[in-house]
Amino acid sequence: MGYTPYSGLGLLNAAVRHKVFVSYYHKADQAYRDAFERAFGHLFISKSVQPGDISTDVSTEYIKRLIQEGYISDASVVIVLVGAKTRCRKHVDWEISAGLNKKIGGYSGLLGILLPSFPLQPGNQFKYDDLPARLADNAKSSYAAIWTWEGITVSEQNVKSAVQDAFDARISRAEKIDNSRLQLGKNLCD
Repeated sequence: MGYTPYSGLGLLNAAVRHKVFVSYYHKADQAYRDAFERAFGHLFISKSVQPGDISTDVSTEYIKRLIQEGYISDASVVIVLVGAKTRCRKHVDWEISAGLNKKIGGYSGLLGILLPSFPLQPGNQFKYDDLPARLADNAKSSYAAIWTWEGITVSEQNVKSAVQDAFDARISRAEKIDNSRLQLGKNLCD
């Protein structure tokens, strides 16, 4: 079982806008990603891949390298929107891995947001097995915080504080980063 959302966050200087990469399962969770960026995108500088930015006619390895070098290397925080099947998506795993790889632009902070489609347990608890494995590793180590959609999207202050905490973790909790897993070679579900 997991824990409830982290709430001991510091205040964010209103002038600070961090560079944020939003990782999500495009097929299932695009509407949540769009809603999140519409509501809160003014609070950060989006480094995310936009629909149509990358041709699907190129090799998987080229897409992986392009996302790592062209988008994530410049992001200071990776936010993972976690729906019911996000845990099985190879691109999400690669994006989290790139964010946690010091060789690719330095460490990024990591923040998970559980979408309404995510299978929460009673009391807003979650099972680590329902998270993307690399995100689960870092939630267990206390590097990454996990929020529910309803908990974080209730106010701009929650989003600002959560992003700031993830940004600060790059220094204050860097020793807790766990990027030891092999990257997924294929999607584990549709």
